[in-house]
Parts: sequence; C-alpha cells; structure tokens
Amino acid sequence: MKTKTDEELIELIVQKHRPALEELYDRYIKLVYSFSMKMTKGDTEKTKEIVQQVFLRLWTTNRTYSQAKGAFPNWLITITRNISIDLIRKEQKHNGTIQLEFHQWGQMEDLQSEGIFQQVSKNISKQQIHEAKCHLSESQQRLINLLYWEGYSLSEIAELEKKPIGTIKSRLHQTLKKLREYMSEGTGGVRRGK
Repeated sequence: MKTKTDEELIELIVQKHRPALEELYDRYIKLVYSFSMKMTKGDTEKTKEIVQQVFLRLWTTNRTYSQAKGAFPNWLITITRNISIDLIRKEQKHNGTIQLEFHQWGQMEDLQSEGIFQQVSKNISKQQIHEAKCHLSESQQRLINLLYWEGYSLSEIAELEKKPIGTIKSRLHQTLKKLREYMSEGTGGVRRGK
C-alpha cells in the first residue's frame, strides 16, 4: 500500500479496500487532526469527532479524488473544513448563537498567507446578524452567505462568481470592514470614518 498514490488509494477505498483507508489514515492523520484542532480552538473531543467523521466520509464516499482538481491534502482539508463547519454550526444553532469567524478559510496556500484579514470573532445573536447584513449590498450579502453559511472557500467563490480571487478578497475586506463598523456602533463602539 505504501507505494500507491493517494489517487490510487481513494479508488481502492471506493471499492471498500480497508488497507487503503488505513494507509491514508497513517499518511494524513496528523494533518487532519491539527487542522481540526485549529477549527475547534483546541477542543480535543470535537477534534476527535471531526477526525472520525472525515475518515468515515472517505470510507463511505462513492466519489473519487482526481489530481486534476488539485493536491490531495487540499482536497482532504476541504472535506475536514466542511465537516468542522457543519459540526460547529449545528452546535451553535443548538445553543441559539452563531459565532462568526471573520477569517479566511480556503486552500492550504490561503491558510499560510500573511494574514490579509485580521481574525475578529464575536458571539452575536441571529437577530444582530440579520440586522447587520441588511446594511450590506446584495453582492456583499451573497459573499457572506457563501463563505460563512455555506462553507465555500474564497477560491470556490471566485469560480462561482466568475471573478478573480483578488476581487473576491477585496470585496470580503470591504464587507468585513462594513460589518465591523456596524457591530461596533451596535455595541456602543465609535464608528470610524470610511
């Protein structure tokens, strides 16, 4: 199994070849675990649940990975990110709050970028989110929905919108700035000039 490529292993997994899954697990458990740990902010129980769901999804999938879609670790991180987002949203929906991470989650190169956007986290109610979104343009609302609620990466949004990634990043920067200003006003902060 060690000589097989990731793509070959996924093809074997689709055919329910257990040693192929074990080999992928050995190759990528550290990557999936560390990424999940970041997503859950160090919660080991949630991290273990995410890791389990990621490898369960690999085992039960009927779709195969293709190198044409990008590097396998990026594909795996996208699966991990989507599962993490689903788990976090489910928990927050249960608690009645949504935690907005104003942070860029995307492909591996996005995660290693030099921090184009600062991470700003706030626990706010759904009503506050709805009110804040009303102050955004239609394209800004669509961007927020795709990125934070539907879990698309910036690269995926650029493809969907048929715009350069730089345009999407710029739009996100302006959108988050506008949201921060509104939320700052709503919480008694001082609004800065545009």
